[in-house]
Amino acid sequence: MQDTISLTAETLTARPPFRPQVPPPLTRPLGLFAFLKAVRENSIATWMESHFEDFVVAGEGAMGRITVVSEPDLVRYLLVENGANYRKDDLQRRVLAPGLGNGLLTAEGDEWRLQRRTMAPIFSARHVAGFLTQMDAAGARVAKRLARRDGASIDVVLEMTRTTLDVLERTIFTQGLPGDPDALGRALTRLLESIGPIDPLDVFGVPGFVPRLGRLKARPSLRYFAEVVDELLDRRKAALARGEAPHDLMTLLLAAQDPESGKGLSDLEVKANIVTFIAAGHETTANALTWALYCISQDEAVQSRLEAEVDAAVGGDGTMRLDRLPFTKAVMEETLRLFPPVPFLSRQALRDDRIGRVKIPRNSTVIIAPYVMQRHKKLWEAPDAFIPDRFFGERRDAVRRFSYLPFGAGPRICIGQSFSLHEATLVLARVIHAVRLTLPEGHPPVTPLHRVTLRPKNGLRMVVTRRH
Repeated sequence: MQDTISLTAETLTARPPFRPQVPPPLTRPLGLFAFLKAVRENSIATWMESHFEDFVVAGEGAMGRITVVSEPDLVRYLLVENGANYRKDDLQRRVLAPGLGNGLLTAEGDEWRLQRRTMAPIFSARHVAGFLTQMDAAGARVAKRLARRDGASIDVVLEMTRTTLDVLERTIFTQGLPGDPDALGRALTRLLESIGPIDPLDVFGVPGFVPRLGRLKARPSLRYFAEVVDELLDRRKAALARGEAPHDLMTLLLAAQDPESGKGLSDLEVKANIVTFIAAGHETTANALTWALYCISQDEAVQSRLEAEVDAAVGGDGTMRLDRLPFTKAVMEETLRLFPPVPFLSRQALRDDRIGRVKIPRNSTVIIAPYVMQRHKKLWEAPDAFIPDRFFGERRDAVRRFSYLPFGAGPRICIGQSFSLHEATLVLARVIHAVRLTLPEGHPPVTPLHRVTLRPKNGLRMVVTRRH
């Protein structure tokens, strides 16, 4: 196929690739009430077969006029070349803002531009490289913890959540997170489970003052997060006043200034972005690691090759060498292809527009769905199969830039993408070096559930076998 990324016959025929179980695409549209029920239960179960076969699918639905675009050049046009004509739609803001505040993920217009300019230097390549040692240390810690549980069944989601919170403590909040880290992880899970289901009231644009069941359920978690963030901020300001603040990402956030105006972030903006770092940053990486460990466990060839690479990547000083982990990185990138942290991006057209022969009316919604694009039959060979070689060596260079969007694209591309990918690669290498994880017999189906991010619907328990 002309548009697909070509894989060698050997890659596809030497062994049957693992195909993770996902909700099957629909063959015909759902009625209004069936759609509202399905989108609330698991929105990725509402995609049609046509979305994975056609580059542009437009029509009227419960949310008005919607145009789903998957052609890479058109995606570049929408997100970059004519990005000023599209803003985050109201539905996304109604779903995310109650939990994340008005931080970098949810802000719009001049407010977003100010925050982005101010925080961009914090996530520069130089700063991120300075945190690799801390990421590796967190990976070594979870590896040691898992190795001690040889023969036991573990909750993989919980272990990866603990680990990514550990990374946050070592890189962003080096004075420590208030209270029990597990309690923070549980609060985050409850928050996403509460605000994640799409409420029909939000679909129909009912004003925010009308109570939503999800938001009512989220209140205890939101109060907990507010207390944690307030304590973090007060503690760090006191340390700065004493001249004793550590040089971590939180100190950089408080000291950050817009390079154009010299203006810093307000306390409200700082708090919103701390919540964003905790919720968006750690949750997405924990889920990516969870999915990677599951997929690896189902492919013996990938597992053996990965073990050989990570065993050879440990340096003489005992640290894991990131530059020796190209296949490990490819495994993470393939995992992010199948299970993107943000399954869809929705935008609202500010003015009438046209892509090819398809008209996009003002105020209508445009959806760019990484979950769809990254499984699209015209863009990927064996699109539903787990084949890390797509991202290894020269094949990585053949991936079309706007066909692979696990971190978004354009001006709003995830500011922490390199941080997250480096973290996930190092942690995965440490875990694979220490243990083998296998799925126990009788485990419920491992399928993705959309709750802001993609997480295993029935959780993921695996049995530990120590390797060394």
